[in-house]
This record gives sequence, structure tokens and C-alpha cells, in this order.
Amino acid sequence: MRIKDAFWGILVLLIIGALVVVVYRYEANKNHRDLAKRIAELSPRGAPPETIEGLRAAIAAYEDQIELNVKEGAQTGVYWKILATRLADRSMHRDALEALEKAIAYNAEDPALFYLTGLSAAIVAASALDFPGSSGAPGAERNKYFALAESAYLQAIRLEPDYARPRYGLGILYVFELDRPAEAIPHLARYLELMSTDINAMFALARAYYVTGNNAAAVELYDRIISRTKDQTQKAEAQKNKETVLGQLYG
Repeated sequence: MRIKDAFWGILVLLIIGALVVVVYRYEANKNHRDLAKRIAELSPRGAPPETIEGLRAAIAAYEDQIELNVKEGAQTGVYWKILATRLADRSMHRDALEALEKAIAYNAEDPALFYLTGLSAAIVAASALDFPGSSGAPGAERNKYFALAESAYLQAIRLEPDYARPRYGLGILYVFELDRPAEAIPHLARYLELMSTDINAMFALARAYYVTGNNAAAVELYDRIISRTKDQTQKAEAQKNKETVLGQLYG
């Protein structure tokens, strides 16, 4: 009886093992087939049906190497991101931009990479000079990097609408560098919804309101700064700016 029970037990285990192998192979083949179809569909002109089978076979044959390449690519992207951050921390922003371009090539859906690009590009633009013998029209390099900063900040926001930092960076860019204060207002207002205690952002938004003619909103923000900041220098600056705006309103 024991031998019979053992036989049936072994048989059941063998059946279960066979089923596991069959299921695994089915899922692996399905994954290969799905990936092959996706690759074929991404081709500009599509791909003939027989190509899908060829791709499926190639994917199955080189799956381990493909997975290794994916992992290595991800690690390489992380390396470039770390390098870019360290370069930016040392104010080496041109070098940081080169590293960020490589990092984005490995991960184009990381909003932090685009924020860092905007930050470094804005700093490079602000420090760009037309040295004697420089090629291009006056201010060309400055304009190029400001355009890069703007597009990078906007892409970071598109990828993550509630990412506060690029909204602040974009607001500062529009108010103080590009003379487009009206475009800064929605970004700075949203930033303050996310980071309600940032006094510097309040000053920037108040200025944007003032130069676009919304003096009442500017006064309200200066009052908020005066009531919230413990920094006497900030308080005095807000009071002075408020009096200037009131002079425009009632002077």
C-alpha cells in the first residue's frame, strides 16, 4: 500500500511539474510574440507577418542578453543623472547639461532630469557673454539656452503636473529674464498652492501681478509676506513694495 501511495504521489508531482513547464513556456512564447508584434507595429512601414515570427524567435534566443542590456542601460542612465547633479552642485552647468542630455537619452520620462536641465540652462544663459570674435548674432547663445530652459521646464511639468520646482523655475524665468510676466502668473500661483510658505515665490508672483497691472493682487501678496515672514529684511522690502504699488493705485 505504501509503495502504491508513493507511486501515485510521485506521479502527481510529475504531472504538476509538467503543467508548470507548459504554462511557463506558453507565457514566455506569448511575451515574445507580444513584444515582436509591438516592435513590428512601431516600424514606420509596418512589418510583414513572417517578420513577427522571426522577431519572436530572435527575442527568445537572445532574451537573457536583452534583459542584461536593459539593466545596463538603466544603470548607465542613473550614472549620468548622478554625474549631472554633482557637476551642477559645483556650478559646472555646461558640463552638467552634457551629462543630462545623455541621461535623458536613457530615460526620457524622468521629470527631474528635465527640471535639472532647465535649471542649468537658465544659469548658463544668464551668464552667457558675447566675447570678441564670438560667432552668431549678439545674444544668440543666451537666447538658445533660455529657450532650452523654458522647454525643459515645460516638459517636466507635462510629465508631472504637480512637480513644484519646475513651475517656480519657469515663473522666475518669465518674470526676470524673458519679460513675459503674464505667463509666469499661473505657474507661480500653482507653485504656491503646492508650497504655500515660500516667501521668495510670493515676491516673484507679486512682481508679476504688479507689472501686469493687477495692483490689488500684488498688495494682497505683500500683506501676506509681511504677516508671515520673520525675516525683518523681507518684511521691510515687502512693506516698501506695497507702498510703491499703493502709490500707483491712489497716487
